[in-house]
Amino acid sequence: MLIRFFLYGVLGWCVEIVWTALTHPVASPRERWRLQGTTYLWMLPIYGLIAPVYEPMHDLLRPWPWALRAPVYAVGFMSLEYATGWLLRRLIGVCPWDYTDRAHWHIQGLVRLEYAPLWAGLGLLLEPVHDFLLRLTLVLQQLI
Repeated sequence: MLIRFFLYGVLGWCVEIVWTALTHPVASPRERWRLQGTTYLWMLPIYGLIAPVYEPMHDLLRPWPWALRAPVYAVGFMSLEYATGWLLRRLIGVCPWDYTDRAHWHIQGLVRLEYAPLWAGLGLLLEPVHDFLLRLTLVLQQLI
């Protein structure tokens, strides 16, 4: 699971960098084409939590229709986003992704409610990734 923890962390970093590059408002249209994305070092272990949290949930929900799995994934991701944001705020005094001034629908600046469909879709997209990483880690364990 440690290998998958790290791989999910790196994958999360990559997705976040692309997402912020495509959605971050900039001062001028010319700067927009730079597609400069960002992330935080804190995010690797947070995205890595997909291994111990998402994987068991996916295994449990496999028999369910996708239309029922998707909202469960959204609630799960948003709950984890809230919990980790709250914890970072308590530990370091700030949540790196504070949505307070950037979103109309948020919960204490820690979760954007309008992202629920994105989290639901991401949960469904992660299903084949999870299955692939399970096969990959089995191969890697045999090589070691």
